[in-house]
Amino acid sequence: MSKEILTHPVIQEIVDKGRVPLSLATRGGGLIFVGGLPPLNLDTGKLVTGNIEEQTTASLNAIKTVLEANGSDMSKIMKTTVFAVNAGMFDRVNDAYREYFPSEPPARTFVTVGSWPWPFDIEIEAIALA
Repeated sequence: MSKEILTHPVIQEIVDKGRVPLSLATRGGGLIFVGGLPPLNLDTGKLVTGNIEEQTTASLNAIKTVLEANGSDMSKIMKTTVFAVNAGMFDRVNDAYREYFPSEPPARTFVTVGSWPWPFDIEIEAIALA
């Protein structure tokens, strides 16, 4: 079994600007692992700093874009981890999240974190079938 590094041109360029040593996504063992993605505006390359619903939507759109560029899609997500700076955002995150997973949602963990070095409030990672 081998590991394949996956990318998406627009998102990879954004990640590279941040000089963060990570792979956007990897594939192996029939799975795609999408690293935690903050709320990115894929048209401008900038962070989405609006309300938590807008940020959640932007993070999930970035995941969707990476998966589709690499032969998978949102329906194949098995597990997500949501990292948010405030547990009080839980219900509002769920409202936006539900739009992407209206039925049969993936397994999920919601984790409260301190902060990031950039101005956003959420990051989401995913594991999907390849």
